[in-house]
Amino acid sequence: GILEKIRLCLIKKLQPHLEDRRKYHQEFASSTSFHGVHNIVQTRSKTRKVLWLLVLAGCLAIVSWQICSRFIYYFSWPTTTTVVVQYVENIKFPAVTFCNLNRFQAHAVSNLKIIFLIWNIVSAILQKFVIEDKYSQELNDFLAGNQNFSIKEFTRKNGFYLNSSTLLECNFFGKPCYPQDFEHVFTEYGNCFTFNHNDLSARRVSLSGRGLHLLFDIQQDQFTDEPALGFTDTGITFLIHSPQELPRFDGLGLLAPVGMHAQVAIRQLKSIIQEYPWGECKPDIKLQYHKIYSTNGCLLECKARYIQDWCGCLPFILPGNGTECDLLKFYKCVYPAVYDIEIKGLCTVGTHNSTCPAPCEETDYPTTVTYSSFGGEKATKYFSAKLKKTPEYIRQNLVRIEIKYHDLSYKITQQQKALTISELLADVGGQLGLFCGASMITIIELLEYIFTNFCWMCIFFLLKAPEMPEWNNPAQNQPIRKEKERGIQEC
Repeated sequence: GILEKIRLCLIKKLQPHLEDRRKYHQEFASSTSFHGVHNIVQTRSKTRKVLWLLVLAGCLAIVSWQICSRFIYYFSWPTTTTVVVQYVENIKFPAVTFCNLNRFQAHAVSNLKIIFLIWNIVSAILQKFVIEDKYSQELNDFLAGNQNFSIKEFTRKNGFYLNSSTLLECNFFGKPCYPQDFEHVFTEYGNCFTFNHNDLSARRVSLSGRGLHLLFDIQQDQFTDEPALGFTDTGITFLIHSPQELPRFDGLGLLAPVGMHAQVAIRQLKSIIQEYPWGECKPDIKLQYHKIYSTNGCLLECKARYIQDWCGCLPFILPGNGTECDLLKFYKCVYPAVYDIEIKGLCTVGTHNSTCPAPCEETDYPTTVTYSSFGGEKATKYFSAKLKKTPEYIRQNLVRIEIKYHDLSYKITQQQKALTISELLADVGGQLGLFCGASMITIIELLEYIFTNFCWMCIFFLLKAPEMPEWNNPAQNQPIRKEKERGIQEC
């Protein structure tokens, strides 16, 4: 049969004689580059054989332990952090968003409590807020009688505004700037205005100690505050952020109270985080409505998707192109949906498995703020005559802010892999070379030796197979044997 023909072929050509196999093993042990093996084979002294065998076994044990420890260390995904300070000739100026702590104009507000409650419901998407039960009935009555009321348009028209009467002075690096250089944006403080929102290439600083100089008139008598609702401060709150990111106050904003001169020295800090599993970032994540990825932008887009699915509309302070939610939808659907998102953890940030993991690259602006009283006696008289206001008005309404770089440098905090693939291979190769004198050539020799012996074993079992009882049953094997012979003849 066919198996018998194969067996005869293997006997003639492939299966070496016992003496040839012994000779092959002897030659391999004598000529291999794996140090120590030939000393065991060639020496005639039994004592030396035993000693060399112990040395070889000890070296193999040590190198196995060292290699295992390096692989365990590598698969723990270790990282190191390096900090580099880079000095440059010029540096990009960040975006700065300014808001008045008093959100609404007094003449436009008939029921201040309701307006603040409505705005808090709207801005709860950005900042957590819980409605007290004692206001719910009053709020329901207002919504029932003002179904066409738009808090967005009301805030845009009757919130804080930026013009020549509220922005008295603006100077950027020696050149004047104007209210039209600021872009309007909604935040939890209502109407806010961002300088350098387009990240213009001209907005670069080439000297430290100079930057953006502003003088605001917050006009306390025209804007509202309500101590009963917790709004007791007056002044300007501002946030320094990347021009390509939306402002996120939420406790991160700086305050400049009235009658004060705030001097802000900033530094630029770039953070580079490794991708998973070394770090927590995902380099392939892209946002639909933001140029660069940030956890805040991702969180806003995540909330926008869920709210649009649940409520069939989109809040105006979230990114997207959906139908704008009216007040009733905000109160009946959007506000409970935001609470549900928080409770169920549908939009999480930070870790690799979260909805919005950490960005792979991020730019922050650490600040140092110092304050001094704004306007001495002569300065108060000067501004009083210039603005035709009383000295008391100057002290209660004017705020000066200066924002400048501490120096022309930026700090890079970079997370790096503590052990790369090439370093792992170098460690493994070093351990093999130190304890066994082995190299890549040695590994190939061993693989060839193992493969050759494996082939001999396969041939041996194949030759022994016809001698097994189940192969010698003619009644069962005759049809199978004829089919195989017919197939081979056809080939």
